[in-house]
Amino acid sequence: MSPHDQAVTPERILQMAWGYAPPLVLEAAIRHKVFDSLDSGPKSIAELLPLTNTSRRGLTIILNALVGFQFLAKQGDKYALTPESAAFLVRSKPSFMGGMILHTSEQLLPKWLHLNQIVTTGKPDHAVNQQQDGEEFFHQFVNDIFPMSYPAAQALAAHLNLTGPKSVLDLAAGSGVWTIALAQHSPEVKVTIVDWPGVIDVAKANAEKFGIGSRFTYHQGDLASADFGSNHDLATLGHILHSEGETRSRALLKKTFGALNSGGTIAIQEFLVNADRTGPVNGLVFAVNMLINTDEGDTYSFEEISTWLNEAGFVNARQLPAPGPSPLILATKP
Repeated sequence: MSPHDQAVTPERILQMAWGYAPPLVLEAAIRHKVFDSLDSGPKSIAELLPLTNTSRRGLTIILNALVGFQFLAKQGDKYALTPESAAFLVRSKPSFMGGMILHTSEQLLPKWLHLNQIVTTGKPDHAVNQQQDGEEFFHQFVNDIFPMSYPAAQALAAHLNLTGPKSVLDLAAGSGVWTIALAQHSPEVKVTIVDWPGVIDVAKANAEKFGIGSRFTYHQGDLASADFGSNHDLATLGHILHSEGETRSRALLKKTFGALNSGGTIAIQEFLVNADRTGPVNGLVFAVNMLINTDEGDTYSFEEISTWLNEAGFVNARQLPAPGPSPLILATKP
């Protein structure tokens, strides 16, 4: 039978009806240290109970759901990590990717429950890209997504391989992940961090923790009004454009152009979509997240962003494959 001859079923719709369940199950498991407790080896429910501070009924049902989602394997009466969960869901590991999951029930999902209203109005009641509402959110959030960006930041550092004294501008730096990786790779790099006062202390603490704090300076302020300085060799914009929206993003790229030396590079990380906005699904869903959480945010294609870069004066807009949600976008100031 051809695909067109096959019977249409509601299976995918029924799966979508429970689409909120997997992240909530994962969050409960992470918060109760299920994956952490299994990192040393398979364990039975009786062995896990004192380690997870759970009820037998609750733990049993959560464990079995995780087996169904293939985040755990069951061996007789014992449960074990899969390679995927061992790599990415154990909180003590630097590759931990459950940070965003930890914000599902209290920060992300409650806002998604207003989607019907926001589709009507086009704007949320509170926008996290505005300082008044965003500082508290990002102060808690940026460290939890550090592991998502760190591998891509390391790839960028290796690709650029900066040598000699270099000045790097980190815009809306959050945890400082992008320039921490660059400073680790290149010992003569000096970094200027720009972010809100309520977030900048996170980047400062991380730079100190990694032993490179003496090479970091900090400018507090909003991207539209903060002083970026000048004569920088590299500027990083990690996951910024999607929250700013098109108008502010274009202005930000022009302002960044002015802060760079001739020959300087801009590096951008985004959740890219393709030119006709038919995929990838992750980028399309993240656009909905921007609808819910920002006043003008969206996700963009490489073609759109490269057009804005050209308008700002940059040349040679290009993509760099990296272990992140999308390739990095690089461009050069002539």
